[in-house]
Amino acid sequence: MRNHSVASAPLALLLAVGLGACAILHPEEKLPPQPQAAGVELTKEQGGRFIAFVGPRRQHTQQFLGVDETNYFALRSWYDNKTGEAAHQLYIEDSYYGGPFNWDGVHDADGKALKFIPISRNQISCDEGCAYADEFAAELPEDYMRAHENGGLALTFTASDGKTLPARVPADLVTAQLNAVDAVRAVAAKAAANPAPASPPAATTTPALPAGTVVPPPPGTATQK
Repeated sequence: MRNHSVASAPLALLLAVGLGACAILHPEEKLPPQPQAAGVELTKEQGGRFIAFVGPRRQHTQQFLGVDETNYFALRSWYDNKTGEAAHQLYIEDSYYGGPFNWDGVHDADGKALKFIPISRNQISCDEGCAYADEFAAELPEDYMRAHENGGLALTFTASDGKTLPARVPADLVTAQLNAVDAVRAVAAKAAANPAPASPPAATTTPALPAGTVVPPPPGTATQK
C-alpha cells in the first residue's frame, strides 16, 4: 500500500506529544466501555447532491496514547440524491508503534473477501521508535449490509506483512445506518412523486400613457379617413 499524507494535523500533533511520556498499550488490555448506538450524523456534500452519513464510533483497540479519535471504526454512507443509490463503508483508524504495515485486504467471518480501500497514512514521529496513523476502509455493498442487519458485521483487515485487525460491528449500528439512509431515501421519493407546483408567471401591466398621447396603429392596419 502506498503511503499517503493525512490532512488531520492536530491528531498527529497530539500523538507526537504523547510519544515520549506513555507506554505501549498491549492488545490483552480490556477495552473501555463502549457507547450505546446513538444517532447517525448527516451532512450535505457538493451542494446537496450527496448526503453523507457517519455512524457512532467504536474502539477496535485502546485509544493510542489516550488520544481521542484513534483506533476506532465507524460505518460511513453516501446517498446520491440524483440516482437514489447509496454507497457504504466500514472506516478504520489505526495508530500504532512499529511498522508501517502494508494493509491490503479484508474478509468477513465466512472468508468472503470484500473490496479494500486504502485512504491515508501519517508518520507521527520517530524520536523514540516510529509510530504511524493509518486510515483505510472496506466497501460494503448495500445488499451485503442488509443481509447482515440482524447479526452485525465481523470483518478482519489484513496486511501483507502479517498483521490483522478484527472489527466487530454490532447489529444495532448496522440497523441505525440503514434506517438513516432509508429515511432520506423516503423523503427524496416523496418529493419526486409530489413536485412543488411551478410558480405562475408574473402578471404584466401596461404602463399608463400621458394624456393626449396618440398611439399609432400596428403596421399594415388600414386607417379610416
